[in-house]
Amino acid sequence: MTKQPTPNLATDLAASSKLVIEAVQAVTNIVEGMHGNIARLSLPVGRVAERKTTGITGLVYRSVRGITHAVGAGLNLGVSQLEPLLRGRAAVPQREALLSAVNGVLGDHLQATGNALAISMQLRQNAQPVDVASQTSGKLLIAVHGLCMNDQQWLYGEGMLTHNHAAALARDLGYTPIYLHYNTGLPIADNGAAFATQLQALVDAWPVPITELSLLCHSMGGLVSRGALLHAKTLKHTWPKLLKHLVFLGTPHHGAPLERAGSWVDFALGISPYSAPLARLGLLRSQGIQDLRHGRVWADETAAFALPPRLKCHAIAGTRQKAPMEGKTPTRLKSDGLVPVASALGQHCEPEKTLKIAKTRQLSVFETDHFELLNSRTVYEYLVRQMR
Repeated sequence: MTKQPTPNLATDLAASSKLVIEAVQAVTNIVEGMHGNIARLSLPVGRVAERKTTGITGLVYRSVRGITHAVGAGLNLGVSQLEPLLRGRAAVPQREALLSAVNGVLGDHLQATGNALAISMQLRQNAQPVDVASQTSGKLLIAVHGLCMNDQQWLYGEGMLTHNHAAALARDLGYTPIYLHYNTGLPIADNGAAFATQLQALVDAWPVPITELSLLCHSMGGLVSRGALLHAKTLKHTWPKLLKHLVFLGTPHHGAPLERAGSWVDFALGISPYSAPLARLGLLRSQGIQDLRHGRVWADETAAFALPPRLKCHAIAGTRQKAPMEGKTPTRLKSDGLVPVASALGQHCEPEKTLKIAKTRQLSVFETDHFELLNSRTVYEYLVRQMR
């Protein structure tokens, strides 16, 4: 299993300061682009090539960049002096939650720039890498979290109402739960490829015969798992042969409208040269988020919607709509706040893009939003009934 560096506050501070400096420099570039286009009296509609300003104005922007760079160097020097005092501080759930959110929005940038805040993919138990040698059960359940989340957030709810589907299935059905922890800002196809490789390594190293392997996926996690299956097929991995259940909880198989709205904002801002530089702010959405626009998991869309025929796939959708009166069937269900019901159930107007999931393994849960699927009693009772 991949070993991740022990987190400490000094590393966090250094990586965060680097990210802040990069953000200030990016905003400076945006403002200069707008300034340059306004100074050239560009037409209100149309596209023009952005140029850096010149003269005194250009000197001002160059000075801002230079000062920002110097401040960054100073911050890094200061943090390096504090490191001996801060080294070894243990990770806490709050830090993990914040780090996961940052990775969801900027994860591809963090990895590309070598920022220490970038999350490395791991299979974990109790927030630590899996200790394969100590395992004694061959019935495995892998839980794959969604966008901006982490492996500890399967425990969802408040007070006495907290619940973890994976831990409960371990208690009631004898599974060994393992949690994937990954950078949700990376392209979904890349995460799928890495997940497939890690699953194969886990299966190869498992000390007892594996009798069952099942995947429990929330939101983006379902897309990552579908990508992993496609990648495993190309590399002839053996782990898919062990796979029995693949559960999708609120997975946007055919996209999420909020990301589509973000893309329209990018387009609208790009129409005018005066607002075009601001479109860069929209592009701060990670590639992982942008892949949610159409549920993209693979370059070849025809292959992307194929699921192994013998695999028991379950699609569970949430809807904020109230349950209909007995004997009445709603014509169209509202979304769970993020994902449309049809998208979560894998349904599409084009037959070749409809996921072949049996109607008996499709479930719509009323008065439940996207995240309440994680502690829904209705969902859990369905899982126990289907996976027993």
